[in-house]
Amino acid sequence: MHISALTVGQEVGSRRIAVTRQDLVRYAGASGDFNPIHWNERFAREVELPGVIAHGMLTMGAAVQLVTDWVGDPGAVVDYQTRFTRPVPVPDSETGAEIAVVGVIGALDTEKSTVRVDLTVSAEGQKVLVKAQAVVRLA
Repeated sequence: MHISALTVGQEVGSRRIAVTRQDLVRYAGASGDFNPIHWNERFAREVELPGVIAHGMLTMGAAVQLVTDWVGDPGAVVDYQTRFTRPVPVPDSETGAEIAVVGVIGALDTEKSTVRVDLTVSAEGQKVLVKAQAVVRLA
């Protein structure tokens, strides 16, 4: 893919990502983040959360996967940042929660051969990440 074939505002992809309580357990094991807000309903409600919530870094990682799939090389992502705005509640059900991700080209830098992909990340119709942006260097 060449930068000249891209335009600001062009969609690079979209997807819906299912997150279950089982996914939270797996992520906790892989990341070492065993905070009870990610697995204990009672505890999560006691600290005034809507229930068990997904790990922020799990949400962030799931969102950027759209960009790495689009560019075809995770090493091409040279910067990725976001702000967390609201938790992703994960109900105790077979379907769990669903995170929706849409990626759109926000900026092109032909001198540096970089593309900024702006991500819209939501759950239950509410944005859960804002200013989610990945910068990709094209070969």
